[in-house]
Amino acid sequence: MDTFLTADDLAKTLRQDVREGLTATPKTLPPKWFYDERGSALFEEITRLEEYYPTRREREILIARAADIAAITGARTLLELGAGSGEKTRLLLDALSGTLRAYVPVDVSGDFLADAAAGIAADHPDLAVRSVAADYEQHLHLLPGGERRLIAFLGGTIGNMLPAARIGFLGGLRATMSDGDFLLLGADLVKDAARLVPAYDDAAGITAEFNRNVLHVINRELGADFDPAAFEHVAVWDDGDEWIEMRLRSVRDQDVRVGALDLEVSFREGEEMRTEVSAKFRRDRLETELGAAGLELAEFWTDEAGDFSLSLARPAG
Repeated sequence: MDTFLTADDLAKTLRQDVREGLTATPKTLPPKWFYDERGSALFEEITRLEEYYPTRREREILIARAADIAAITGARTLLELGAGSGEKTRLLLDALSGTLRAYVPVDVSGDFLADAAAGIAADHPDLAVRSVAADYEQHLHLLPGGERRLIAFLGGTIGNMLPAARIGFLGGLRATMSDGDFLLLGADLVKDAARLVPAYDDAAGITAEFNRNVLHVINRELGADFDPAAFEHVAVWDDGDEWIEMRLRSVRDQDVRVGALDLEVSFREGEEMRTEVSAKFRRDRLETELGAAGLELAEFWTDEAGDFSLSLARPAG
């Protein structure tokens, strides 16, 4: 495993993000801090909920189009950003078996990544598996190259970035790409708010627990005294920006101390702190943002219901 992100790096970034977010107006916290072991398990539960369609819809597209992706790209290296468990990746690995020589999963959690990569290596003994512990928003320039790379960024995670950050990220990604490389990008699509909001506010309350998990992480890692039960989960659709916002709403006036930062923060009753943006896309918006980053759309696929999309893009020109 290549390691560009150590436990000390993560701790430093967490301290910086929490200090900046809790002293901002309005207060914010980045969604990447949901995902400790408990948060990752909660998210896996979310993906199985009836209300949460994106995982099922993306898998449907991959099942239908993996052979097309393989035929178009002829990829010899599959580089996956935010690889996680690699469950959906196996569909690509099987389809690409005729040409693929290397699989490079990238994720922030080295231990989780090592376990998932070991399982894939055992099932694909002819494949060179090279794991990379890195933050793909910071370390794109350090990621391994390879011949005819297919870079997969699945799950709709691109929507968690604000527009300027998205274009910057895609531009940074384009700078690492050579002729013959492709980007496979998963993005959720705009649809009726009556379907979107329940996907982020399920009846069983799993998403609410997932949202509050960021407070458990800060309590444990930074010696804070958040009372997670004193914050309500909120999910709202912003029609102007075409994104879902997840927030935590304080149920009372309260003061929170973050020991490791020597920081005390006050919350008013009803005050909301944004913890995630999840942008939804239309094809023309995706095409415009890819173009602004120097990428051109080669293929655009959706599931049968038109809920989710996979875009296959390549360097323009």
